[in-house]
Amino acid sequence: MKRILVSLLVLCVSPAFAQTSPLDGDWTGKSDGGSCNAPLEFALSIEAGIVDGTALDPSAKGPAPNLRKSAPPPPTPGLWQIYGAARAGNFSLRAVASVKGADHRETKFLVTVQGTTLLLTESGNCSRKAALTRK
Repeated sequence: MKRILVSLLVLCVSPAFAQTSPLDGDWTGKSDGGSCNAPLEFALSIEAGIVDGTALDPSAKGPAPNLRKSAPPPPTPGLWQIYGAARAGNFSLRAVASVKGADHRETKFLVTVQGTTLLLTESGNCSRKAALTRK
């Protein structure tokens, strides 16, 4: 009985201690194509400074049929999982591509807060840039 009461107390009090961030909210935007000529559509959610979101490449191609009995080109990543911790000023986010097997792809984004806009700059090969606004 004592355990149940302690558990209920922790559940009731925990939301009161959740810290909010001035960056909390839902952020969306689209990047340029960068050197890869593949723009990304971003959808980020920031809650208590924790960033979780996705970036979608609408031009990504899936596995191609093998018509010539040769190895088809690998599929390009169409979905990226983005995560990190938001801070005032500059912070970085990590992104991992949704590809199978040994073709593991990962990149980082440097985020600069400028007023009501988040400016993202990719540090990987594509060097994409995006401006995200709050919904």
